[in-house]
Amino acid sequence: MIYLTRVEHFNAAHKLSNPSWSKEENQNVFGKCANENWHGHNYELHVTVKGEPHPETGFVFNAKTLGTLINDVIIEKVDHRNLNVDVDFMAGKFTSAENFAIAIWEQLEKHLPAGATLHCIKLFETPKIYVEYFGGK
Repeated sequence: MIYLTRVEHFNAAHKLSNPSWSKEENQNVFGKCANENWHGHNYELHVTVKGEPHPETGFVFNAKTLGTLINDVIIEKVDHRNLNVDVDFMAGKFTSAENFAIAIWEQLEKHLPAGATLHCIKLFETPKIYVEYFGGK
């Protein structure tokens, strides 16, 4: 089994806030992330696919094609957008890094061709904070 990872970058804003909580409760739990006027991140997205190299190309999946897929399915929808307001696949979801990684997986998984399987979504929200999602719930 071979693992191929493509790394992409984008910028997006969001706010972490539970609407059933008071402003003070949100501030206590989410701190600066509950800012009424949103806040942003310079995200780094690692998409890892796995499979066996194709006998005619030696590729599990063409890395350039994977980059185009990530750009078309994810980056174009999220870059310089507000995750809470502008991103269709985040509608009605809490915009934590955890939920965002799951949603990215769900979007990409249905676009992979036979022979390549999504293995991991690693999403860096900051250089010190990232989440990894390996599918399943």
